[in-house]
Amino acid sequence: MSLLLLLVLFGLLAVVLGPFLVSVNPAPGVADVSSVAAAESRFVRLPTGPDDTQTFHYVARSGPDPQAPQLREPLQQDRRPAFVLLHGFTFNLFTWNQVFETFARYGPVVAYDQLPYGLSAKPVPDPTRGDPDLYSKTAALEQLFALLDALELEQVILVGNSSGGTLALEAALAQPERVAGLILIAPWVHSKRPVLPDWLVELPQMRRISLSLARYLGRHSPLLDYSYAEPARIDEERRAVTGAHRLLAGWDLAWGALLQRSLSDPVTIAERLDEIAQPTLVLTGDADRVVPVSDTVATAEALANASLVTLPDCGHLPQEECPAEVASAVSAWLKARGPVPIPAP
Repeated sequence: MSLLLLLVLFGLLAVVLGPFLVSVNPAPGVADVSSVAAAESRFVRLPTGPDDTQTFHYVARSGPDPQAPQLREPLQQDRRPAFVLLHGFTFNLFTWNQVFETFARYGPVVAYDQLPYGLSAKPVPDPTRGDPDLYSKTAALEQLFALLDALELEQVILVGNSSGGTLALEAALAQPERVAGLILIAPWVHSKRPVLPDWLVELPQMRRISLSLARYLGRHSPLLDYSYAEPARIDEERRAVTGAHRLLAGWDLAWGALLQRSLSDPVTIAERLDEIAQPTLVLTGDADRVVPVSDTVATAEALANASLVTLPDCGHLPQEECPAEVASAVSAWLKARGPVPIPAP
């Protein structure tokens, strides 16, 4: 047997068997999320399948006074459209900390952790047991509307960053009468990531590979640095809240399940942008290395009723890196256009 053949066989064995060296033991952490929650944290159980519910973490305010107790007035009693803030891939609701008050000046505001991020639940569905599909695009959309129903929010302005922008656009298509407007920050629309066939995704090796990648992304938060124009602007508090998921036991298995599901779930929203009529503000940082500026410009141009603002010296997370510029752009857009008229009683 030639040396070349031996090397090829060794390589094939490494590819086939190597992933099985990845441990499937869950990451340690607390089981009771209330023990690590902040004072402003709220939790709600939402239906996620015929016989399934999951716990979602959110924060909310019904007015502009940060010193007042949260939700002193129920959100639904404020008849202005509520701002619902949608974070991107590997991030959580804390990404909105610097601009939360900006939105609260104009109406009720809610930010929540999508599954399985932040302090929301960390389920690991097992299709062989008939568990619901929790991590598809369709599931994320259903979970968003379940939250709106639970909080009795009839009209909303969806504010989405990156994949949160994709979710906002999908929601505007699914229930246009409920989505009064959109604010999209570097929306992930013109995706170039590979989509794999189901048979390949379901291989045990792919599950282990997804788990290994999830642990790397969740433990080291490489996308945080990559998403800033100047990573030196990231302080220790920002890094700490980015890793809030690591406080909960089993976060890695849940992230692995999410990543594996995403491998066969293509992003197709670009094909339907011309159907979206809501007034839309589109923001891009001119130093975005995740979603190219040209992609965001193309998204804005394809929308029927969009305004585009380019933020100088900002990366993929301008709500974190350039909050004053985001606040200025949002305020100018809201004051110039008004999101929507308040519906009659």
